[in-house]
Amino acid sequence: MKSFTKVTGIAAPMDRANVDTDLIIPKQFLKSIKRSGFGPNLFDGLRYLDEGQPDQDNSKRPLNPDFPLNSPRYQGAQILLARKNFGCGSSREHAPWALDDYGFRCVIAPSFADIFYNNCFKNGLLPVVLTEDQVDQLFREMYKAEGYQLTVDLEQQSVTTPGGDTFHFEVDDFRKHCLLQGLDDIGLTLQDANAIEGYEAQRRKSAPWLFV
Repeated sequence: MKSFTKVTGIAAPMDRANVDTDLIIPKQFLKSIKRSGFGPNLFDGLRYLDEGQPDQDNSKRPLNPDFPLNSPRYQGAQILLARKNFGCGSSREHAPWALDDYGFRCVIAPSFADIFYNNCFKNGLLPVVLTEDQVDQLFREMYKAEGYQLTVDLEQQSVTTPGGDTFHFEVDDFRKHCLLQGLDDIGLTLQDANAIEGYEAQRRKSAPWLFV
């Protein structure tokens, strides 16, 4: 898993509340569990004017000119600004996969659905909770300034605007540690690989019939 320490990048808007996981990555794209390749279909129903299908050539599909991610000013965005209850709906882990594969490293919102919030940390994506007033300010500033960039610092637990305003966010110490170190559940387990191998070797001697 990719670690997250500090990111300075363009912010892009998802200016609506209650964005569910089916809007983030529609159900027809859930057949694959490779964790990659979902970026072109992120927000598929909003991003394109037709209905997308798996393995389709997205370069030939008609783009929705009114969707922000299709605007040149938001190309290369690494930070997504969203509204309350982002990631609600079904618990599909494909949602953070799609955001990550597109290039987002952080989502900032007033609140997140619990399962989506947890899945973000397990996949190297940082979900940041700020107050509605703070998020409103970021949206206003972003709309006024093309190329608007934010700095998100996980170590300091801060979001800093181009004008120098800094907003503090809370994050669980264990989740923070794992994300800073790039450790998902498998990575955490592999930290004890020597102890696991030692236990298995001992069990082979004490109960060899289990390994026949």
